[in-house]
Amino acid sequence: MKFPNSDKPVVMSDSAEKNSSASGQLPPKIEFPTDYPIKIVGDASDEFKAQMLAIVEQFAPGVDASTVSVQDSRNGRFRSLRVTIRATSEQQLKELFAALKASGHVHMVI
Repeated sequence: MKFPNSDKPVVMSDSAEKNSSASGQLPPKIEFPTDYPIKIVGDASDEFKAQMLAIVEQFAPGVDASTVSVQDSRNGRFRSLRVTIRATSEQQLKELFAALKASGHVHMVI
């Protein structure tokens, strides 16, 4: 197999070929613990950062607030928060994402 418009071959391992299916490839498996970046998008408000960090701290204590970045959308209606946590399990991530979405202030968690 080759990339379109390229002479370079695509190399797939046997395990990658076995894990791919007609509908696409399976997502990569995450090895825990790991530093895991999260982007949280919600309505712009002065309290958004503090509210989201309080939720994140419940599931991933010790987040360095100085490394958190906040960006407003072009029109100022939305705010995104980028934070990196120390993820210890898939269950931790699922529970964190659910808590963020349940807060009523979040539109999307990536």
